[in-house]
Amino acid sequence: MALHHSSTLFRDIDGVVAQLHAISALKVSDTWYFYGENKVDGAHFQGMSCYSTHDFLTWTNEGLALPVGPKGTITGPEHTIERPRVFRCPSTGQFVMYVHVEGVGDYSFAHIGVAVSDTPTGPFEFRSVLQFRGYQSRDIGCFTDEDGTGYLLSEDREHGTHIYRLSQDYLSIVEDVICLRGANEGRFGPEAPILVKRDGRYYWCGSNLTGWDCNDNVYTTSTNLYGPWSNWNLFVPRGSKTYNSQCDAILPLDADPWHSRHFLYVGDQWKPNDLGNSPLLLLPITLDGSTLKLEWTDDWSDEQIGK
Repeated sequence: MALHHSSTLFRDIDGVVAQLHAISALKVSDTWYFYGENKVDGAHFQGMSCYSTHDFLTWTNEGLALPVGPKGTITGPEHTIERPRVFRCPSTGQFVMYVHVEGVGDYSFAHIGVAVSDTPTGPFEFRSVLQFRGYQSRDIGCFTDEDGTGYLLSEDREHGTHIYRLSQDYLSIVEDVICLRGANEGRFGPEAPILVKRDGRYYWCGSNLTGWDCNDNVYTTSTNLYGPWSNWNLFVPRGSKTYNSQCDAILPLDADPWHSRHFLYVGDQWKPNDLGNSPLLLLPITLDGSTLKLEWTDDWSDEQIGK
């Protein structure tokens, strides 16, 4: 029975620090693919990394899923590109990556980028940037529902955080399902948004806007994406700052991801002055009815996540 350390700076099978920052994860057959920002040399765009694992202990570097483009292009090294979120589209079989795209020197561009690949490891071909109805987009999240419909979550500083419904091919947005402001005095929507479902109930999680500083992350639930949604509540003890992490993903671990009994929380433990060496926090998390709870433990076993 394997033992996992909750806070870990993962290394790949060659001993190199894995660039798993602001991650998303996708399971294909029995393999998990994690996509993260490459932060070896700071915050500018250095490509989106892909690593594969079967056990959350051994990591294989699959290379850059989204490579850096030539200088002067939208994926050039002078840009800021963050939060890779990868789907597998049921209707086409394609792998679709959404990213947050900024311009050069500031965060005023605030667009969504779309890239595609025929394989989970890429390289993904960058297709376009967009803003639905002109709304800004910064942190993003992704979710596939039981009927195969894809959704993108998008933090829009002016209005809140949106849940967008995607087209059948997952390459465009067709509907703004709902937009909510968060618990941060109601001024903004939650960033680092996550959407997960268990037994017909949706859990929407996010982080308050405090820059690189961690905060007590929050959640709301509903049985309908259009609402009503519950009040925002903490899923960690008050003052814990989500155990010094910012939420990235909640992974359903059983065969049926929408009726799973075991879930894994993944969060960034940012080191603003050394981003490339920021650890990840992995902890079992409980989803039970309208309650979401993350409890601290230094170590956890495969048995706790149903393995």
